[in-house]
Amino acid sequence: MGPIDFLVHLTSFLAPALFLGLALPLAARVVFRSRRSGRFWVQAGLVALAAAAVLAAGLWGFGRDGRMATYAATVLAAASAQWLLARGWK
Repeated sequence: MGPIDFLVHLTSFLAPALFLGLALPLAARVVFRSRRSGRFWVQAGLVALAAAAVLAAGLWGFGRDGRMATYAATVLAAASAQWLLARGWK
């Protein structure tokens, strides 16, 4: 596998995490306009990092990519990270 193929595979592997990392902070800002919850890019980066960590753990645990349990855990981890960053308990 060449470097371009590796980059395509890595980008495809991380695409769900990057999408959730951008979509969740944006949706939180649209839905909860009254709350200021920090910088957008910091939230996006931390949510994407949490989602990517779960994707990597799913790849390691199941031995392959694309299991629905991994995607469900990714959504749960990203939503939990967004909730913590937005101080949802207050």
